[in-house]
Amino acid sequence: MMNRKMLAAAVAATLAAPGMAMAQEEGAGPIDWDFYGSLRLQYEAADPAEEDSYDGFRDAYSRVGFTGSLPLNEGLNAFAQLEMPLDLANGKVQDPFNTADEDIRIGKIGLESDVAGTFAYGRDWMPYYNAIAFPVDMFSSFQSGFATYTTFRESDSVMYYSPDFNGFSFGAAYSANSGYADSSGSPDDRYQLTGSYSFQDTTLSLGVDDVDGAQNTRIWGFSAMHSMGDLSLSAKVEYIDSDQDADVFGDDGDIAANVYAAYDWGQHTFKGTLANVDNYGEDVVHLGYDFNVNDALKFFAEYYYEEEPTGAIPAERARDTGTDPIPFPEDGSNKVFMVGMHYSF
Repeated sequence: MMNRKMLAAAVAATLAAPGMAMAQEEGAGPIDWDFYGSLRLQYEAADPAEEDSYDGFRDAYSRVGFTGSLPLNEGLNAFAQLEMPLDLANGKVQDPFNTADEDIRIGKIGLESDVAGTFAYGRDWMPYYNAIAFPVDMFSSFQSGFATYTTFRESDSVMYYSPDFNGFSFGAAYSANSGYADSSGSPDDRYQLTGSYSFQDTTLSLGVDDVDGAQNTRIWGFSAMHSMGDLSLSAKVEYIDSDQDADVFGDDGDIAANVYAAYDWGQHTFKGTLANVDNYGEDVVHLGYDFNVNDALKFFAEYYYEEEPTGAIPAERARDTGTDPIPFPEDGSNKVFMVGMHYSF
């Protein structure tokens, strides 16, 4: 994981580099800074597998950060972004999902060109997640985004996104030491490649997440998104190609299939997903309702059920755990009901 002080120094150095200072002197334009944040908190009543039921507050992925952009030339910009997680339930700078040592959500620097596309280095959302998993990851609670085999963000990554070529685009990434462990126990490197085609109100995407490791594992994915006015529909399928056959997560031939639908009605949004994820939740049902007060504030209510435990419903309230890893249920079904709010600025 990238050191926070080193990353902040790299961001500052990038935006103050001699070449950028020269660009400003030549009239390329000033640095455009933007400070932002999103405060997200929920109150949940949970019934984890073979554990005592509980209710209490849990953070729903609050964050605060800034972006900086500097025009270098016509159609060429340098940019930087630094974003930190906020665990409101515990009053700490940490991710709420069992990762108390994660003090950076996003930290990247890069170049964006109208002709050549976007290059970035650091920690960011990965191309495979953006193309394959994101279309069905549209909920507001902590329980959002579990029904997938891939990772969300990785450090020490080099990422590329192409321009649009008549509806076609692609993305790629290399992440050092973020794949699965090899036979010696050391993590392999991770490689990702995605391709998308958009036409009218539809987007189709293919992708592969090559995590390698001792079992030579690759995750193949396909997603589709379509909108019809106020109705949005999405689906994804992931397939694991691996040497592993042990009836556990990562087995060869495992499939994660999701369908998602949402309907906007004025300030109201109704949403739901059905999924089946082999060896990671099995049957999953997620239902949600958002009341959008304005662009900054919304309230939500959601219900989440999974047949087998994944960690989406921890065995303890967030306030009971402090900075220790959150225990996961051991067996059986899980369900949780939550209400909460997002305030973004």
